[in-house]
Amino acid sequence: MTQPSNPFSEIAPNAMDAETAAKVEKLIEAEEGVMNRFQGALGVVAVGIALVMSLFHLWAAWSIVPTTTLRFAHVGFTLVLGFMLFPVARRFRDRFPPWDWALIAAGLYVTWYLISGGDDLQDRIIFPEPMDIVVGWLLIALVLEATRRCTGWIMPVVAICFLLYAFFGNHLPAPWTHRGYDEERLIPHLSITLEGIFGTAVDVSATLIILFTIYGAILSATGAGKYFVDFSFAATGGRPSSAGRTVVLSAFLLGGPSGSGVATTVTIGTVAWPMMRRVGYTSHDAGGLLAAGGLGAIVSPPIMGAAAFLIAEYLKISYLDVLIMAIIPTVLYYAALLFMVELDQRRIRLSGVNVDDAPITTERVWPMFKRGWYHFTSLIAIIAFMSIGYSATLSVLYAMLLAIALSFLSRESALYPLKLARTLAAGSEQALGIAATCACAGIIVGCITLTGLGLKFSDIAIQAAGGSLIVTAIYTGLIVWVVGLAVPVTASYIICAVVAAPALIKLGVPDYAAHMFVFYYAVLSEVSPPTALSPFAAAAITGAGPYRTTLMAWKYTLPAFVLPFVFVTDPQGVGLLLNFVGDMTWVDVFWQIFFATLGLAGLASACQGFAITAMGTLERWMMGLAGLLMVFPAVLEAVTWDSIPAPHWLGLGLGILLLVGQVMRRRRTAAA
Repeated sequence: MTQPSNPFSEIAPNAMDAETAAKVEKLIEAEEGVMNRFQGALGVVAVGIALVMSLFHLWAAWSIVPTTTLRFAHVGFTLVLGFMLFPVARRFRDRFPPWDWALIAAGLYVTWYLISGGDDLQDRIIFPEPMDIVVGWLLIALVLEATRRCTGWIMPVVAICFLLYAFFGNHLPAPWTHRGYDEERLIPHLSITLEGIFGTAVDVSATLIILFTIYGAILSATGAGKYFVDFSFAATGGRPSSAGRTVVLSAFLLGGPSGSGVATTVTIGTVAWPMMRRVGYTSHDAGGLLAAGGLGAIVSPPIMGAAAFLIAEYLKISYLDVLIMAIIPTVLYYAALLFMVELDQRRIRLSGVNVDDAPITTERVWPMFKRGWYHFTSLIAIIAFMSIGYSATLSVLYAMLLAIALSFLSRESALYPLKLARTLAAGSEQALGIAATCACAGIIVGCITLTGLGLKFSDIAIQAAGGSLIVTAIYTGLIVWVVGLAVPVTASYIICAVVAAPALIKLGVPDYAAHMFVFYYAVLSEVSPPTALSPFAAAAITGAGPYRTTLMAWKYTLPAFVLPFVFVTDPQGVGLLLNFVGDMTWVDVFWQIFFATLGLAGLASACQGFAITAMGTLERWMMGLAGLLMVFPAVLEAVTWDSIPAPHWLGLGLGILLLVGQVMRRRRTAAA
């Protein structure tokens, strides 16, 4: 009766040997926490509570639930299920010791106290009663422990550091000092108001993230994930020589509905790795490409990572607006991956590897599409409903109903009542880690907003950069990347949206461009140790070294992650986000996309050390410069020629010159 702790655990063990499956599961547990697998009555109770949690949020999406009640109940469910499903330590797995009963009771009491307090509780924020303080401390402790169980030690430790800063920051030197706060001011701010634990992050988790997680569980249960991978194999010809293209296409199709980098990486990797090995990919290169494909899941509409929902809430725009802004960057990300894999195949062929190119599948695209076309409909429905004015909440709710109805077109995918109940429960279970992270991040954000640290930090960053927008953007990217080394994508974005984004906004960058910049660099945490779960899982599948695989993942993703600098440093760069400023037209957007595409091709060529033929060191550096000039014209003064920055033309000319030289060299080699 127990659901898997991740959406792909039903797929992965069938596609890999037991030892590799165990290694992948251990890596996932290191990131997401060890999950109990209760049997019998405890298993039924666990699934029942998770099912009630899903039904409550589905009902809240349809009906009207007071904001405070919804957020309090969401965190309450997270605490109860978190303490029930995640043991205090690995050695207590599948056991239910007395202290877990006590923690669950404490979580229920805190939730009851907050909900029953009503308006009177909210009115006592400035002058709290002693019991309000006690309950506040208890809630903070419970959230920290639940987060530790679900995601590990790092987030709780960071939150504790911010708590200490809020209490004792008045003893620090300028510019970090503040007035200092006692428990009567800080604890109610974090535990009662909508500025701390129950702030924006929990609001998004309770209203959007959990609904999309439930929707992803429904797609997984109907077999959509496996179908998307099979469809990609058929669409790319079903031959090993198309291995790289298959990974990119299947990552794009599977990444959108899953929204999870590691789920996409493992699901594709277990099937694609044998094919990649047959065409000459080393284990490290294959693992890096699989992780890079999985990374695309977090930036791919219509179900981007959880941080994308937070962007909509922070900017007070619709989720459809966020999806529209993500369209061009997502296409360019996958275009950069395609450039990399095409160069891979050229390089491998010229290296003399004997490729076994016997077809893996003989099924053609059209028959396969007719067999499983309905898997695409609910994804399209989400966009369609939002386009005609429905909220993201109602759109995903209707898409769920459509997916459930269409599942009965196939006996294998049909969601009969018992299977549907387990699927809904799995959706809530999969949301626990994100919900706990959002609650814990609320402690951090509450301390930042109360102490004014965000504004102080932006001033410090601007002063350190000498007021230069380019240098400030570099500093901001490094800050987000460093934060991402320690915490997952969602937490990294929440922290840096409050701390780092204001520095860019103060220098005149549009707020949506600054937040998209922070979002894309927060995504880097998916391939950055020590939280590089996607490369580590890919390494477990391919048998490669995890840290070298991480470096290869960086190589594959590097070209695309230069792109966000265009958002914030080039006045016309917001055209890539499909936002028009001033007298910008579609022609200007076309030129932006055109040069960005060519620039990414140049950067991919420089990273691979190959274009038409192998490159020397100097050629690689020159091609990299050409790519940067086409993608990122702000590296030089913004001189324009016929309304297009001159660096674009310089980069294009340099790239063409290098390619002509390569063609001539290949001809000389062939003649010799």
